[in-house]
Amino acid sequence: MPFIEESDLLDLHKDIDKAQIINERLLDQIKYKNKDLRKLKLQRNVLLGFVGLFVIGTLAITSFTAGLSTKQSFENQNNLLVSIDSLDAIKNRIDNLKVQNQELSLVREFYLAKEFLNKEKIYSVQVKSFVDNNVTLASEALTNTLFVKTNPFYAYSLGNFETLSEAQSFRAQLVQMGFKDAFVASYKDGKRIKIEEPF
Repeated sequence: MPFIEESDLLDLHKDIDKAQIINERLLDQIKYKNKDLRKLKLQRNVLLGFVGLFVIGTLAITSFTAGLSTKQSFENQNNLLVSIDSLDAIKNRIDNLKVQNQELSLVREFYLAKEFLNKEKIYSVQVKSFVDNNVTLASEALTNTLFVKTNPFYAYSLGNFETLSEAQSFRAQLVQMGFKDAFVASYKDGKRIKIEEPF
């Protein structure tokens, strides 16, 4: 059997004790590191829990607001559809008002022309006179004709002119057409003032 000296045995025991102390220290360090790892793991799990709750909360709020905005969008679309229908009705109303405005403008122009004829001195070419007021040719709605009572006759005149020369030129055209007795007369306030020179 082999023989070990005592000094070698003591050194061996010292080495074993040192190794044991080193092992214990290492075990303590491992325990400490395991505690740190458990602590970090717990912190990570808590952090992941908060992040998860935050994400779930954000998704819930987003879906809730998206639902509200979808509802509002749907209501806005309904309002838009009503608005489009209303716009068509408004456009039709505007078109009708434009037509009425044009008609009223024509009526206004007619009455302004009649008012002008009554206030200003105008010239017209008388083509005929009648004893009775039963002439169906004359219409008071025609702005370019005059049907005036000159005692005891009713005079029928054509044309309303601002100047005597325009009326005389028109009279010459009527004479060429066959109205040989036509003459120019001046009118004011719907009454004949005088018979003018033919040329």
